[in-house]
Amino acid sequence: MSIKKTDLQQIEDYLWELPRGFRPGMRVPARVYALEKLLDAILDDRSLEQLANVATLPGILRASMVMPDVHEGYGFPIGGVAATAYPDGVISPGGIGYDINCGVRLLASNLEYGQIKTRLEELSKELYRQVPSGMGQGGILKLSLKEMDKVLEQGAEWAVTKGYGREANLAFIESHGRLQEADPDKVSEQAKKRGHDQLGTIGSGNHFVEVDRVEDIFDPAAAAAYGLRSGQVVILIHTGSRGLGHQVATDHLRIMMSAMPKYGIELPDRELACVPLSAPEGQDYFQAMCAAANFAWCNRELITWECQAAWKKVFGKSGGELRLLYDVAHNIAKIEEHQIDGERRKVIVHRKGATRAFGPRFDELPEAYRQVGQPVLIPGSMGTASYVLAGTDESMAASFGSTCHGAGRRMSRTKAKKSVDAAELIRKLRNKGIYVQAGSHRGVAEEAPIAYKDVNLVVETVHLARLARKVARLRPVAVVKG
Repeated sequence: MSIKKTDLQQIEDYLWELPRGFRPGMRVPARVYALEKLLDAILDDRSLEQLANVATLPGILRASMVMPDVHEGYGFPIGGVAATAYPDGVISPGGIGYDINCGVRLLASNLEYGQIKTRLEELSKELYRQVPSGMGQGGILKLSLKEMDKVLEQGAEWAVTKGYGREANLAFIESHGRLQEADPDKVSEQAKKRGHDQLGTIGSGNHFVEVDRVEDIFDPAAAAAYGLRSGQVVILIHTGSRGLGHQVATDHLRIMMSAMPKYGIELPDRELACVPLSAPEGQDYFQAMCAAANFAWCNRELITWECQAAWKKVFGKSGGELRLLYDVAHNIAKIEEHQIDGERRKVIVHRKGATRAFGPRFDELPEAYRQVGQPVLIPGSMGTASYVLAGTDESMAASFGSTCHGAGRRMSRTKAKKSVDAAELIRKLRNKGIYVQAGSHRGVAEEAPIAYKDVNLVVETVHLARLARKVARLRPVAVVKG
């Protein structure tokens, strides 16, 4: 089932739809948020076929949706959003992803770019030393299974109690860095073993620690509420639950594939394996996923501690403290309340490569942010730009409070490796004032800017659609990759 542009009905400049009758079994329409300039890249892979398949999930509500950074994934396309009815709608690991609670954290400094410009190379090397990176790379902590259970239960709070985090940070993390439904007993011993030495590490792939300068302010009031100003130096952290989350997904996908016939579930793609949330297998996965999400928030809290150590090593007391602006997930399922057909309902929101973007007056937010909405953190590629946006009331009404999560790949890792001379790319980035520290040339080539969509167009789409509004653009000046 190859999808062509002519199959899509245009609703707005930024919104397209595959109607419910496009393929047999669709329970809701499938919606694509994208400016027309982005459509060719989106139609180049199977992501919209996957989106139509998502629309067949039992219990799905309103529509299956993708954001403008969409690309092909496992089960759901990356950039996918779907909400199912609570409690008997399905939960699907393919709608969350293998890297459970992959997410982004933004740290704000007191310094201006001009104050650190001459020490950027030193800072990038110190960050590379302090923050372990790379495939399977372990950190400074080696946890027993008993201590691992505490991390899985407590999330970022564990780092605070052990002196690797700050109590004040918890208010600036989605769900305060802890999902209460987590049950460590639902996480396999193999998953715990894979994660026992990975706290405080970023891993490989598209994960990174990046130093940026605030280049543009689009919304002065929101920027002031978030404590952002032009020229300010900030640090982005992008990583998730590492091998532990991957193993949780692997373990429970296997179980769900075997359990589906018991619940009479037939789907066009076995990668969408799912069961009702209310079923024992659904509860087991959800509680294990929550535990893995807690691990990821704890991981990013420890990386913050490492970044602070690097910052202090380079700048001493004059550098001040790095302040947590916000931390938000983009691979997760959450039980939330949303307005559907005029009725307030509990739903199971799957966000896979999609960021929560809750609007103003959301009571989980720190008081300083409540009038402007939740911070939304959108990293680009290492040679382009990243963005800070704010959640909106419109996103709550249209997309279950969701927006894009990044630039989105337009080229496979294999193709990027064949197309990019990593050493030359590092030289070009250095000439642009961007210092790159990486464990391998292969990793740099895979994440080259040409492998990604235009983040400016992606962000412009969600801004025009009011799924989030632009607050600030960040420009990279140093990047640490696995």
